Amino acid sequence: IYQDYHFNQLPPDVNPGPSAPPNAEEVKETEDSFMATQSDTVSQPANYTRRGGVAAESWDPENEEPHEKVVYPKTDEQKASLTESIKNILLFRCLDEDDRTEVVDAMFERKVSPGEDVITYGEPGDNFYIIESGTYDIFISADGELKKVAQYEDKGSFGELALMYNTPRAATIRAVTDGTLWAMSRETFRSIVLTKAFKKRKLYESLLESVDLLKDLSAYDRMSLADALHTRIVEAGEPVFLQGEVGQEMYFIESGSVVVKMKGSEENAEEVELCDLVQNDYFGELALITKNPRAASVIAKERTRLAVLEVDSFERILGPCKATLEQKQEEYAERRQQFSTLSQRL
Repeated sequence: IYQDYHFNQLPPDVNPGPSAPPNAEEVKETEDSFMATQSDTVSQPANYTRRGGVAAESWDPENEEPHEKVVYPKTDEQKASLTESIKNILLFRCLDEDDRTEVVDAMFERKVSPGEDVITYGEPGDNFYIIESGTYDIFISADGELKKVAQYEDKGSFGELALMYNTPRAATIRAVTDGTLWAMSRETFRSIVLTKAFKKRKLYESLLESVDLLKDLSAYDRMSLADALHTRIVEAGEPVFLQGEVGQEMYFIESGSVVVKMKGSEENAEEVELCDLVQNDYFGELALITKNPRAASVIAKERTRLAVLEVDSFERILGPCKATLEQKQEEYAERRQQFSTLSQRL
């Protein structure tokens, strides 16, 4: 998260969401102009007026004071809708289920009317917004005039950049129709989202440093891996995955413990416990290497937090660990053979 938002380049102050906006042709024509405000690597159109650099105010997430939880009443339907929306927002990706609940609780409703400016270019930032309904035009400043570059329809989020870096708004967002937004104040946004994202990333980096499998990764690759992880909470007795399933993820244990169980191939064979795994252990990588179904089941022994790495990121990032992975594969094949011999004796 912080590699995307802080260490590399600043994102736009608007996030249209996973689907392309309806006026995609217009967005394509102005894309270079819009992104030129964010990165020195993108060439600027001759007619574009670049805004000033972003200077972050003094703020230390490691020493952020605990905040008082804010809860605004919502229906179950509204909570479910907001929870689904924040799953698609990059900055919220590393938040776990408990964190997302806190985010949803802290958002308050704002109704808007046609022609109303939700945020205004150049003004200080007060809130972060998620769209529930309505159509909204996005304007940026070009040659001293506001130019429409995109449009939201019933989805999207905006306003985070000004809150993160204490800078004026980089765009104007204007309601075209009646609409409903969910807002989070600057103070709450920083206390919940930024602080938790920062601390979660530090936790992931610390966790990954202790994993032998990753010893061949560079510091940069380890940072990339930390950014690719997300948290899954598994309750006691709940399976992480079952034997025979297709493997799409590998797991690192943040806290808690799991038990690994395997059932022999013989008819009516009993399931046998192979081992327990605890904090800093990892599992699930072999199905991603061999492309075979899961060879065992993994069940949570208690409430367990897992850092999850999906197969695409696994294949992209863990290339330097190929030799270690192949060694693990050989060890696994040997253990499987030992189990097969034992089950036949039983």
